Amino acid sequence: MPLDVATFNIIANAFSFAIAAFAASTIFFFFMRQHVAPAYRMALLLSGLVTFIALYHYVRIHESWHDAYAITEAGLQATAIPFNDAYRYVDWLLTVPLLLIELILVMRLPQGEGRSLMIKLGVAAAVMIILGYPGEVATDDATRWTFWVLSMIPFLYIVYTLVIGLTKAIGRQPESARGLVSAARWLTVVVWLFYPIVFLFPMLGLTGAGAELATQIGYSAADLLAKAVFGLLIAAVAYAKSRDEAGFTMGDSEQTWARREAAQ
Repeated sequence: MPLDVATFNIIANAFSFAIAAFAASTIFFFFMRQHVAPAYRMALLLSGLVTFIALYHYVRIHESWHDAYAITEAGLQATAIPFNDAYRYVDWLLTVPLLLIELILVMRLPQGEGRSLMIKLGVAAAVMIILGYPGEVATDDATRWTFWVLSMIPFLYIVYTLVIGLTKAIGRQPESARGLVSAARWLTVVVWLFYPIVFLFPMLGLTGAGAELATQIGYSAADLLAKAVFGLLIAAVAYAKSRDEAGFTMGDSEQTWARREAAQ
């Protein structure tokens, strides 16, 4: 079934909702930086940077969607300008490594262990996105399958590290933050599973308006969960650990922090 006006509007509204959510998240994360201990501010800075990058790209996706179609008396008509879904891959190439890095930062692991994990996970995430793009734009199933398999290699490594490799490190987190860190880990794993499944839609014969609706709404929902909601969990972890480690409470000033750090 071809794309109709109703489906077009649903997808456009989903993009608009994502723009508003990412804008609000960005403001919140940058504001929250002053309300956590200095050790956790970089993690919140990255959270805000991730949602800001997503905000920019969703504005471009929204614009491209409206450029690709025109609503006429005869219904929805495709224009000569194709919808540029590559904005998603540019966004993911920038944000996916940062998401993993902010998780490691907020856990505050020993310096050598934390740096090693950030490098390994960041590189694996970038390779995963780079390998996925040629398959996304390919027109034949053989090429799509090839790059899907290739991109799943770093994907499985990331999932293994999150599920198995971080178990002991999460166990060393303060009790007040342990559940939040674990929730952030599992949110990442569960939401990220959606992306390779959607990638398979064309190879499974899913086409038309229904497939387009499932793809665009699904990607948008997954991005919101993986970036904005994940960032909220990171902020909650940062606040909980700040409170436990230095008796921090919301509203403490920079001067209060300076006095506490000087006394330690």
